[in-house]
Amino acid sequence: MSMLRGGLIQMGLKASTEQSPAEIRQTMIDAHLPYIEEAGKKGVQVLCFQEVFTQPYFCPSQDAKWYAAAEEIPNGPTTQLMCELAKKHRMVIVVPIYEQDMTGVYYNTAAVIDADGSYLGKYRKTHIPQVAGFWEKFFFKPGASDWPVFDTQYCKLGVYICYDRHFPEGWRALALNGAEYIVNPSATVAGVSEYLWKLEQPASAVANGCYIGAINRVGREEPWNIGEFYGQSYFVNPRGQIEKEASRDQDELIVHDMDMSMVRDVRNSWQFFRDRRPSTYTRLTDGN
Repeated sequence: MSMLRGGLIQMGLKASTEQSPAEIRQTMIDAHLPYIEEAGKKGVQVLCFQEVFTQPYFCPSQDAKWYAAAEEIPNGPTTQLMCELAKKHRMVIVVPIYEQDMTGVYYNTAAVIDADGSYLGKYRKTHIPQVAGFWEKFFFKPGASDWPVFDTQYCKLGVYICYDRHFPEGWRALALNGAEYIVNPSATVAGVSEYLWKLEQPASAVANGCYIGAINRVGREEPWNIGEFYGQSYFVNPRGQIEKEASRDQDELIVHDMDMSMVRDVRNSWQFFRDRRPSTYTRLTDGN
C-alpha cells in the first residue's frame, strides 16, 4: 500500500476531576465517539488518541484515588469497546489508557487493535519521568515491551508514549523492528517542551526514515493547572517535514494521507541503517 490515511484526535478534559474515574472515563469516551465516527466516515485507516485519553493528566496529584482509573487490557471496557469500533469502521485504533496488570501494578499503556477488531498487543511506556508536576513514578511502572511492532492490515505500526520521545534509542529500536509509522500519544504543556515538540519528533522521523504521528491534549486541567496543554498534533514525514498540523487549543480530528513509498525512498537514499556501527556504541548499554 502506497497511501496510508491516518487520523489523530486531540481533546481537552470534558469532566470535573471531582468526579470518580469511572464517571470521567464515560464522559471522555462519549466525547470521543463523534470523532471516531467522523474518522470512520472519512476512511481513516489508523487512528490514535492522546496519552491516557479517558482521564485527566492526574500525575501532578500523587493521589491514590486515580489508581481506580486503571483497567485491564484487553478485557477492560475501553479496549473491548474500541475492538467493536475498529471492526465497524475497518480501522486500526491505538488506545492509550491506564492499565492495571494486577492490584498495585499499573502501566501507562497503548493497546493496538487491528482493522478486523482483533487485539494485536500493547506497548507500555518505557521511560517514566519524576519531576515537578509530572510525578509519574507514583502511578506507572516502567514497561519492558521489547519494542513491539504491530503488523496491522495497513502498515507496520510502532508506539512510543510522551516522555519516551526524548530518548532516541526507542525510535531506532522500533524502526529496526520494522516500524514504518510510529504514533506518540502525549500530554505535554507549554514551556521548554513546546520548542522541543517540533524538533525531536521531526528529527526522529529523519533519523529512522519513518512517518510519525504526534498527539497532544489541549487546555488546562483543574485543580492542578500545571500549564496549558498546547495541542498542535501533527504528521511528520521521513524527511522531517510536518505535513499536517492541528490547532493549539481546539478539540480536533486531523486526517492526513501519508505516502508510504517515501519510507523506502528515504531509507534507500540515506542508508542510515547500513551505516550504523553498533559495535562502537557499547557505551550506550554498559549500564552507566
